[in-house]
Amino acid sequence: MTDALRDEGVATSSAAAKLSAAGLSLSDELVVPRRRIAAWAFWDWGSSAFNAITTTFVFTVYLTSKGFGNPDQSTALLGLAGIIGGVLVFLIAPVTGQRSDGTGRRKLWLGINTAVVVITIACAFFVRGEPAYLALGLVLVIVGTLFYELASVNYNAMLSQVSSSRTVGRVSGFGWSMGYFGGIVLLLILYFGFIHPDVGLFGVTNKDGLSVRVSMVVAALWMAGFSIPVLLSVPEPPITVKKQERGSIIAFVVRVARSYARVAADIAGLWKVSRRTVWFLIASAVFRDGLTGVFTYGGVLAAVAFRFSADDVIIFAIAANVVAGASTVVIGRLDDVFGPKPIMVGALTGTVIAGLCVFAFHSGGATIFWIFGLLMCVFVGPAQSASRSFLARVIPAGHEGEVFGLYQTTGKAATVLAPALFTLFVTLFHGSIYGIIGIVILLAVGLGLLLPIKGKPELPQR
Repeated sequence: MTDALRDEGVATSSAAAKLSAAGLSLSDELVVPRRRIAAWAFWDWGSSAFNAITTTFVFTVYLTSKGFGNPDQSTALLGLAGIIGGVLVFLIAPVTGQRSDGTGRRKLWLGINTAVVVITIACAFFVRGEPAYLALGLVLVIVGTLFYELASVNYNAMLSQVSSSRTVGRVSGFGWSMGYFGGIVLLLILYFGFIHPDVGLFGVTNKDGLSVRVSMVVAALWMAGFSIPVLLSVPEPPITVKKQERGSIIAFVVRVARSYARVAADIAGLWKVSRRTVWFLIASAVFRDGLTGVFTYGGVLAAVAFRFSADDVIIFAIAANVVAGASTVVIGRLDDVFGPKPIMVGALTGTVIAGLCVFAFHSGGATIFWIFGLLMCVFVGPAQSASRSFLARVIPAGHEGEVFGLYQTTGKAATVLAPALFTLFVTLFHGSIYGIIGIVILLAVGLGLLLPIKGKPELPQR
């Protein structure tokens, strides 16, 4: 078990100290039972049913198989679905926190949004391997993406309820790692239980995509089951909004309008205080979406461009999760030695080079993707981790909550970039392999925006 769970609770000393992380106010007085931390982190474990299974290595790969028509066209349509989902997230996500903050309904909305995601995953069972069912599959991906992001807003906000200012890093990291490990375990269960055998459990075969469709039902049950602990163990936050304010439609509309105006006002105000921080928010939003695209379209590229079988894609997925998790831990330790910017520059440079090699040598077949595809995965986690570390060290004093809130918002705003560029290059050049160029360009632009940001952030005192 992680350090966050070794102690029965998290005891703290000072009376009023607070730390803002990811836009959350964290008290030094909070005592958190380890069972509550575990219950919270199990949502990350369960959500691997959507991240690893639905949008990356199983269902989206299934949608781009020959049963649904021309794989290159299906890949382009999948990218279009990603664009639509990204736009919806950008429009809605900034205001969803207000719907639960202060109303004592954060857990309620987490449960509702999670339930919608579970239903969309389960409904994938009805997507038969025929062209007529492609539209249904894409709609499920769009709806699932939207409600998963909405659920994540409330889930991330709960971090303040399961950690203190002294343990937020450990607890957050624990949840992150649970997502990786949950994906690995679920992939293994589906691989050996349904996808790999000619006749899997309960007599399931791959006829008419049944092995994948049944796997999606199992994935839905997986997410539903592991989402229950957080709903039972983590209490609702206290109510701080008056009942009449919560119940007024006009007041709600006003809060929605203000939320968008606040984003612009926060950026303008921060520009006056620290332009470096604003530039970094922009740069990180760009390259973080590129890093997300590496995993989002990795399975599709493996299947369509490199002719991986469904079995091979899942084996690659397991290896990719192991590599990404391990590299995040190992390379992350260098952050305290060299600082986060060299880590980000090195990781992004490595990802761009590996991505170009995937494209340049793709005629070499599956071996090329195994080598350079996994190499790309090596750099994803360290770049994301160093991004958070860099921001934490350059935030002007007194602006922590504001800046980390903007970090989340700008990240949501950029979610459309990777799907758009991926789809653009697939469509222009009529080949799925060209989609990797769109991802590489996005990463290179993010790197280019990062390089001019001057000033080495101060390393933490030992």
